[in-house]
Amino acid sequence: MAYTTIDNPELFFQTKLYSGTGSSQSVTLDGDENMQPDWVWGKGRTLSGYNHGIVDSVRGVSKLIYSNLTDAEDTYSTGITSLNTDGFTTGSGNVFNNGSNTYVAWNWKAGTSFTNDASSTSVGTIDSTGSVNTDAGFSIISYTGNGNSNQTVAHGLGSTVDMVIVKDRDRAGEHWVIYHKSLGKDKYILFNTDAAGSSSDYFGTSTPNSTVFGLKTGNTSNNWSGDKFIAYCFASKKGYSKVGSYLGNANANGTFVYCGFRPAWVMIKRDGSGENWTIRDNKRDGIGNVVATKALKPNTNDADGTGDGSEFNMDLLSNGFKLRAASGHSNSSGQTNIFMAFAESPFVNSKGVPNNAR
Repeated sequence: MAYTTIDNPELFFQTKLYSGTGSSQSVTLDGDENMQPDWVWGKGRTLSGYNHGIVDSVRGVSKLIYSNLTDAEDTYSTGITSLNTDGFTTGSGNVFNNGSNTYVAWNWKAGTSFTNDASSTSVGTIDSTGSVNTDAGFSIISYTGNGNSNQTVAHGLGSTVDMVIVKDRDRAGEHWVIYHKSLGKDKYILFNTDAAGSSSDYFGTSTPNSTVFGLKTGNTSNNWSGDKFIAYCFASKKGYSKVGSYLGNANANGTFVYCGFRPAWVMIKRDGSGENWTIRDNKRDGIGNVVATKALKPNTNDADGTGDGSEFNMDLLSNGFKLRAASGHSNSSGQTNIFMAFAESPFVNSKGVPNNAR
């Protein structure tokens, strides 16, 4: 079996930096390959006070949610107005296109329509629809809650789901709820705050598997009766993506985390409360190995590289990443940190050719 089936990660994930203009503009991705995104996550970098904006092809580009807020879904006609064959078009709205701000947009490809009628297929107990990419291990799943306990939803990945990020679209005040394989079904972690904890009230009595993820208690953040939900689901793919965990060592010669690829994007969260999420990528900082010195935090509206614990070095290496500061956010001694990462290039391609560090 080949080391990886994805020699060019740009077909499935790309980061784009651009400047706001205050008027409609077409944003073209930088990769050598065209990629029409199905999930766009954008953030203003220069100015504080700008929320993380998330749109996708399943809900429609005018439907906006914010990773750092508990707001219900917004109809935002001046945000992203279309998803194009190699990028997207923005309107004049401040979330994606303020004329005094610079932006980063993280873009993922799904692309294959998905429908599951649970009563007909006997897969899950709640119907689901969406867009799936089984090669890249990514799906965008829409479902309607029924308020009953111990429900399951098909995710369409065809392999074990490692991370599920769920948001109630209809009800204000509901948290983003996250399942991560390193925490297990009886723990939860929130996206819009720095909170985490132990609870069996979210993800069901069975561990999420190759067909479904669970919803346990009725009328909670991921299963209010009659509410519409969106779930972003991820399965690790060798040489392209990795969902996992590591222990910090509180040392500038920090923990090395093997991914099996040179990372393009890394998101980290300590598994307890009190520490922010952080995202680093290979576009916002410098060249060479130590490129990820600034972080954006999904649970805040801070600007790039501002706020407590937002700046420290991380080496992006040919086969993983290495922490380079004794940060509580990502490298406290003996503390477990969860992560999700996507590749710039595989450590070894399908022809057996290794890559190099930056």
